[in-house]
Amino acid sequence: MVNQDSAMNISRPESFAIKGVLMPLTLLEIRSDNLEIIAKELENKVSSAPDFFLGSAVVISLEMLHAAPFDLLEGVVALSDRLGFRVVGLKGDDEMVEQYASQKQLAYFPSGKVRSTNNEPKTPDMTHSKNVMCGTKTITAPVRSGQQIFSEGDLVVLAPVSAGAELLAVGNIHVYAPMRGRALAGVQGDESVRIFCASQEAELVSIAGHFMIDENLRQANWKSAVQVFFDGQELKVESI
Repeated sequence: MVNQDSAMNISRPESFAIKGVLMPLTLLEIRSDNLEIIAKELENKVSSAPDFFLGSAVVISLEMLHAAPFDLLEGVVALSDRLGFRVVGLKGDDEMVEQYASQKQLAYFPSGKVRSTNNEPKTPDMTHSKNVMCGTKTITAPVRSGQQIFSEGDLVVLAPVSAGAELLAVGNIHVYAPMRGRALAGVQGDESVRIFCASQEAELVSIAGHFMIDENLRQANWKSAVQVFFDGQELKVESI
């Protein structure tokens, strides 16, 4: 006979809690099988904002390639490590990718895409859905240096954001005060979201991975009310 008190202790432990959470990750989507070109372009990207990428948790996606060669996968993982990324997982349909993830003790994320045959309609990939979004998170206290605020939907901040602070949202970001830290909207890849702030003094802004750093932002309506958006080609900072 099972002791009732023991059963309750097992079902509701006091020493830990297991929760399903949505954490911000950087998706590195590989679109070429030429490792030399990948290395050159990725090194240039990282050199433009080294502090932003250093230590970033990265999932490497090979979904865009029909069949990823083993040497390419191994080379991209090694390149990511060298550039200071923290590779936490791999994403793709290839069985080799899944096996490699297991060998390296990395998380494996299947693409979720279903290839259609005989003109059957494709099942939508909900991992890339831009319409499924959680509620708005509202912050009323100042966001201090070193703090990171994350919202699974839109993020609204009604107080100043200090340099060294970081805002991340799946949806839009609204800051009704000076914004001096980093603001990253569309962290799941939605390029239609925007960043709005009352006084643009940011270190970095990003829409779905398309980013601009402070040396450029100082020339883009500095200390003015702005909106930041991606126009399909580049990031735009416009006064409002």
